[in-house]
Amino acid sequence: MGSGEVRYVIAQNAYIKLILHAIKHKTSAVNGILLGRFSSSSDTDPLVEITDSVPLFHSQIGLLPPLEIALNMTEEFYSAQGLSIVGYFHANERFDDFELSNVAKNIGDQIHRYFPQSALLLLDNKKLEALPKSKERSPVMQLYSRDASRWKLLGSGDGSSSRFTTKEPTANILLLDYISSEKWNDIVDFDDHLDDISKDWVNADLFSK
Repeated sequence: MGSGEVRYVIAQNAYIKLILHAIKHKTSAVNGILLGRFSSSSDTDPLVEITDSVPLFHSQIGLLPPLEIALNMTEEFYSAQGLSIVGYFHANERFDDFELSNVAKNIGDQIHRYFPQSALLLLDNKKLEALPKSKERSPVMQLYSRDASRWKLLGSGDGSSSRFTTKEPTANILLLDYISSEKWNDIVDFDDHLDDISKDWVNADLFSK
């Protein structure tokens, strides 16, 4: 029997895509949407499997109309693949800011209304910076979940919480390879797409280039 606590597992490409988006726009707050599936049985802990992600904004991050357009397009596209919106990703503008902003909480709340087990991931810049030396395998993100009143920190994947892990143990190794080759230049987010609709917000070919 499981403990009943929801576990979160993020696929390698979904994880790397979000971090590259944050690196591309280092001087701005950025955000993204998590896509995946929820499964639950009496024999195992409930599981949210994050299989893909969509980088959203780097300039219009707090504006509601672009957000609604992005959420509607994301939901329509991924529902055809059997995936749902299961969470939200946020990276703060300041390197040393580890607090959830009101924007992050508000967007997280909106997703939580439709998916109560939703995850809110916040980029941990210090862990990301230390990655080349630390050889850390755990996600360089902090995991928050919401109870009846607020978002609370569950862990950052560093062993203090096994409830949030990467699906592939090599995710950070590959991430470092992409950082060294400046792969972030290929990332397209919704801001880019709204400026030029020919740009692919799904980033379908990102990892095949």
